[in-house]
Amino acid sequence: MTPIISKLPQTGTTIFTIMSALANEVGAINLSQGFPDFNTSPELIELVNTAMKQGHNQYAPMPGVMALREQIAQKTEKLYGAVYNPDTEITITAGGTQAIFTAITAVINPNDEVIIFEPAFDCYAPAIKLAGGIVKSLELEPPDYRIPWDMVRRLINNKTRMIILNTPHNPTATTLKQEDIDELSAIVKNQDILILSDEVYEHLIYDGETHHGMARYPELQQRSFIVASFGKPFHATGWKVGYCMAPAFLMQEFRKVHQFLVFSVNAPLQYAIAEHLKDENTYLSLPDFFQQKRDYFRKGLQESRFELLPCSGSYFQSVTFNNITDEKDSDFALRLTKEIGVASIPTSAFYTKGTDHHVLRFCFAKRQETLDNAVDRLLKV
Repeated sequence: MTPIISKLPQTGTTIFTIMSALANEVGAINLSQGFPDFNTSPELIELVNTAMKQGHNQYAPMPGVMALREQIAQKTEKLYGAVYNPDTEITITAGGTQAIFTAITAVINPNDEVIIFEPAFDCYAPAIKLAGGIVKSLELEPPDYRIPWDMVRRLINNKTRMIILNTPHNPTATTLKQEDIDELSAIVKNQDILILSDEVYEHLIYDGETHHGMARYPELQQRSFIVASFGKPFHATGWKVGYCMAPAFLMQEFRKVHQFLVFSVNAPLQYAIAEHLKDENTYLSLPDFFQQKRDYFRKGLQESRFELLPCSGSYFQSVTFNNITDEKDSDFALRLTKEIGVASIPTSAFYTKGTDHHVLRFCFAKRQETLDNAVDRLLKV
């Protein structure tokens, strides 16, 4: 047989697939993979059906349906004061992960260095490596997982091409603060450094905090790919519809890759989402909706032996288990799934070196009944 030289020799099946499969196998409550167990809006479902009946079943335009791009532009300007041209600066993608891969592929060349912060969502590093780039990772530590900007400065050199940010952050549920923006702005000023900002949880921010996304800051906006998704806010992760916003000179390169990667995205869903976005309450109501779930889940776990870490955004709650066991987080997560019946994600999976802080991540985007059952089981640990 012809030998194959793997481009990702160290990469196996993702931890999300492994834990969800195990949860299904043993009948555990799945709080591992980040998806809701409740339905999306009936009105949105009806809009999709209507779009299909109206004949929107062929290829959408390569950059996306204009009506949807216009709604995104209007929403972004209203929320952040940022003006994007829907014709040249917004592209609809097959989910956030595709947008991230496309942006990296479009601008990262061999030996370009890309700074990421770990624990990091697991698609960043492989995409950088496939583009021939070099991953420069900085490890963040619990409980606050703050970015050490002094260390970022030490990593910057003439090969640094991109910094990848994620706010609200998966898996730590932290968010960027104004001081982070100030530090970032100072670091990239007068530098040829691009920013890839993963903001798929932009509407899931709690306790009245501000979403410090790149669109809010003109000096950062002009060097940023901003990635977002409709799967998270509309409880429809299986639809895989997202988008990327970037200045025209960056979006031009983005689309060169996009057209040969997926070309275009599910047409009826785009028409439906465009109509759905006309009601701003579809996204403005999300912080309260998910904060209630966060508070309910945290209150239930307060009587457990787990130690709750801060959660200011996303729909994940991380916990430490130092009071319970000295096991590796991966071993404990497996045992918790098999013996207690609750699946989680060990956060060492988000570190290149497998750094283990004895932290597990739970998803609380679940029905109250699901959360009740999970808490009941976790209280027995």
